[in-house]
Amino acid sequence: MKKVSIVGFGRFGRTLYRLIKDDFEIVLYNRSRITIQPGDLTKNTVISEDLNDVYRSDAIIYAVPISNFEEVITSHRKYFRKNHLLIDVLSVKLHPSQIFSKYLRGTKTQALLTHPMFGPDSSKKGFEDLPLILDKFMTNDNNYNFWKKYFQSKKLNVIEMTADEHDRLAADSQGLTHFIGRVLEEYGLKATPIDSLGTQKLLEILDQTCNDSWQLFYDLQHFNPYTKIMRLKLGEAFDKLYNQLLPKQINSNRITFGIQGGKGSFNEEAILYYLNKEGNTNYQIKYLHTSEDVLAALHNGEVDRGLFAIQNSTGGLVEESIQAMARYKFRIIDQFAIKISHALMVRDDVDFSKITTIMSHPQVFAQCKDTLSKKYPHLAQISGEGKLVDHALVAKLLFLGKLPKHVATMGSKILAKMYKLTVIEENLQDAKENFTSFLLVGR
Repeated sequence: MKKVSIVGFGRFGRTLYRLIKDDFEIVLYNRSRITIQPGDLTKNTVISEDLNDVYRSDAIIYAVPISNFEEVITSHRKYFRKNHLLIDVLSVKLHPSQIFSKYLRGTKTQALLTHPMFGPDSSKKGFEDLPLILDKFMTNDNNYNFWKKYFQSKKLNVIEMTADEHDRLAADSQGLTHFIGRVLEEYGLKATPIDSLGTQKLLEILDQTCNDSWQLFYDLQHFNPYTKIMRLKLGEAFDKLYNQLLPKQINSNRITFGIQGGKGSFNEEAILYYLNKEGNTNYQIKYLHTSEDVLAALHNGEVDRGLFAIQNSTGGLVEESIQAMARYKFRIIDQFAIKISHALMVRDDVDFSKITTIMSHPQVFAQCKDTLSKKYPHLAQISGEGKLVDHALVAKLLFLGKLPKHVATMGSKILAKMYKLTVIEENLQDAKENFTSFLLVGR
């Protein structure tokens, strides 16, 4: 009877032990203490904490986490002998092949690559017809034929293939399945009284994949070089299907534009400039106030086009837009600039001497920094949260009495006419030639 050691006695180490325990003398080794009922061990099994005992076996099977494999091989290699056969059971194959090649080079120690494509859950009812991948790799004919016939005698479905072919195929099978399982977990899929057979299968995938550790999932995705390609393809497929379900145009009679600002904002001025330039008279404008809301509405199919400011010749990049752009996919239809002029405005029933604060967009303050510090250094500068970052909305709320009287705002002087505000001073921008660039985007 051959003597076999199993290094690592976690969930899969125990599954492997169930498979081979009646056929070999077995040494079990684990970093942490092994707890198992005495009746679950065969008379041919011993538990050892001494690596010398482990490496007195003919074959050593490594049932360790993928990410720990190299560390185990490097720390154990002083025990390797020329008659040893090292067997890995990792769910990836190129990684252990590279590790074995690196540390067994110049030795006569043999290495066999295997992947038992089953686990504690899928083997509950037995091992018959479950697949097991074999790659002869650094194994002589005698050892390879012995283990191949042994696995076949356990009625496993033995499939021979190279490490590269395994990882390429596994990325689109095991890697994809585990990824979908984790997506379903993140989604929060739960059983319902009306579940179809297909839904039940999804729940089975969720249950099977998420019973495994996060470490296994991470390692499957990290150590197989083909899983990155799989994830990218999956993301592209999702985006394609998602977009196909959205209407090409919300209203067949007109194009709906969502813009960053409100009525009277520079964004409205910019979209009207663009529409006039293009000769487009059949349109609807939705005033969404923030770049985040513009791109979210575009993504959700609530607008056909989006427009937001991206950069100013004085104030630089519009941080609000940069942050939003990092979260969404879109295509750029056009980029153009308009000249910007800022006015300071207050409610028409308020004495300017009572004003303590200017509330406007951070870009307004950036474009008027030097002028404000010289002319109005006593006024605090603040920007609102969420939609209130839009100075056009600030002007509207001032008019409606929903902001304190001591607050002024800055922006287009058009707002003064719209909301009965008093213009204290115009052209407060630091640069006479003050231009802001806008992006017009689509899905």
